[in-house]
Amino acid sequence: MTADEAEFVAIHALGHIAADEDLLGDFLDRSGLAPDELRARAADPVFLGFVLEYLLNDEPRLLAFCAEAGLAPELPAAARRALPGGEEHHWS
Repeated sequence: MTADEAEFVAIHALGHIAADEDLLGDFLDRSGLAPDELRARAADPVFLGFVLEYLLNDEPRLLAFCAEAGLAPELPAAARRALPGGEEHHWS
């Protein structure tokens, strides 16, 4: 997956979060952002990685997003790996 494709998935995920008042409130609490900061941060690949991590850390939330977006559940994880900070580490 390219970085551009990963950003597209993450922006779609951000839209999914923003469309749900409860989900948005939880996301804002965890991110420490104010609602008006979301649009400005949406172009930041590091922030988009955080968006995907937010979904990946809760399976029901992830599956709801994937169902709404028509995506395979593995796709957001692949997108996360393609964004800054998402590299897999092998500690052997």
